[in-house]
Amino acid sequence: MTNMRLNMLRSPLENERKRLQEEIAQITATIPPGEERREGSPFGKREEEATETVELEKRLSLEKRLKDQLADVEHALQKFEKGTYGLCDICGQPIDEARLEARPQSNLCLSCKAKQEKDAKTK
Repeated sequence: MTNMRLNMLRSPLENERKRLQEEIAQITATIPPGEERREGSPFGKREEEATETVELEKRLSLEKRLKDQLADVEHALQKFEKGTYGLCDICGQPIDEARLEARPQSNLCLSCKAKQEKDAKTK
């Protein structure tokens, strides 16, 4: 893959970084402070609290997933700076062009990614 084609993938990565940062900021703004309690019964409204807890868990899970995606994008952008973008982090071989076009933040070739997933399933 030529340097020009690789550099064409940088802009979508930068756009994705901005989108993820904005989404994380929105989610973070909607999470209430931890010790906030409702007035009323000393036992609280258990059903409401359970629903709020489930919603909070969903938001925290989404926030973690977005932060993981942001870390992948940041890693890819760092690889641009180092001049190693497009090379597998494990074996150092070029990552297939179609894979990078489909997922610009890819940091592993298909072979290493498949091995990593297989190893993760056996643990």
